[in-house]
Amino acid sequence: MSSPIIDKFARLTALKPARAKAAGAAAVAPVRSATSSLPDGAAQLAEILEARALENHHGEHLSVKKWFSEAIGHAAPDGTVDAEVMHLLSPGAHETAGDPSQWLFLDTETTGLTGGTGTYPFMVGIAWWDAGGLEVEQFFMRDHSEEHALLVTLAERIAERGVLVTFNGKSFDWPLLETRYRMTRKIKVPTLTAHLDFLHPARNLWRIRLGSVRLAELEKHVLGFHRGADIIGAMIPQFYFDYLRGGAVEPIVEIFKHNQTDLRGLAGLASKILSLLAEPEKHSGDPLELFGVSRICERRGETVRARKHYAQSIERELPAEADRFARRALARMARRAGDVERARELWESMVGNSREGFEAYEQLAIYHERVTGQLREAAALVKRALAELRRSKGAGLLSAAMHRQYKERFEHRLARLEKKSAKTLLDGIEARS
Repeated sequence: MSSPIIDKFARLTALKPARAKAAGAAAVAPVRSATSSLPDGAAQLAEILEARALENHHGEHLSVKKWFSEAIGHAAPDGTVDAEVMHLLSPGAHETAGDPSQWLFLDTETTGLTGGTGTYPFMVGIAWWDAGGLEVEQFFMRDHSEEHALLVTLAERIAERGVLVTFNGKSFDWPLLETRYRMTRKIKVPTLTAHLDFLHPARNLWRIRLGSVRLAELEKHVLGFHRGADIIGAMIPQFYFDYLRGGAVEPIVEIFKHNQTDLRGLAGLASKILSLLAEPEKHSGDPLELFGVSRICERRGETVRARKHYAQSIERELPAEADRFARRALARMARRAGDVERARELWESMVGNSREGFEAYEQLAIYHERVTGQLREAAALVKRALAELRRSKGAGLLSAAMHRQYKERFEHRLARLEKKSAKTLLDGIEARS
């Protein structure tokens, strides 16, 4: 098996322009044509894609433009996005972020999946709403030497539409591009007006139901679109390295199609999420989607909406784990709002052998000790909780550390309650004597 380090450097070597062979060197299959410094398949690739070369003062790169009558599953948002929805999506974002005509969807295809200074975005796909549909433009490095030219063109497009829209772009695509801009030492990093990343709301809305929130899975299960045969993402870097060495161009064509579908899926998903955040009762019959909207509202401090949607999601019968989470969140917010009776009702519906159930035992004990003064009831709840803890030990419901913490807290509370009860009893006897 080859060393991972050796393999990494072999891939990086493929990005460098080929050098002429010394006289007398062994004959090998050429990776460059006699008339061009580009890989052998570059001309064929441009012909298949009906692409053109864009030129600027840093050189050339390949460009492909294609218009789609719609994104996957959803059309463009109708008018400006409501300010409350934008707050849920990206609090503090520039007001321009609410104007979909200023959005620039972006997705990259790279020479590695982990980022770092040795990773190159050999393809950058962008898209924007135009003429009732989605205009897609893709920039491609036919050779590593075209990177600077590609980056200049991308900067020009960002200057036209400064609201970047991505799927995991805040963690991967944009930091990678920033790194590439800085490493040129010549091209300034473009200034974004705002950056909307739809991965994070997608996780809140669909991870519990789907497990995976890969874009292709969301297209299938949320937007109702099945890609069919699609290129394997992990193979994309290798297909590009093969192309640089003079390999087949057909896999590169498939990468272009894959990137186009990603952009269309991202645009459709963005519209879907915006409609859910605006009117979840109207646009969703799924209690887990309502639950997801509730979590987003809670995290943004929109407690009135959060309480409303948590209650609605519970009424629509959530799965057990999500139901417990929703009840706990509702109970906590009710308690903070001073609605102790509502909090009590929710805690009582949760007691049991679960993480939320032990919290419910603790909160009910506090309620009876501090609000009703029923010390015996509080002590009985603590004893039940300790019995549940003994039964749950080793079952994996709680981590060992959390199990120990709850046990210590319940034992301490029980000792205090018993001492307090004894004192109350003694005081009563003294008062009667």
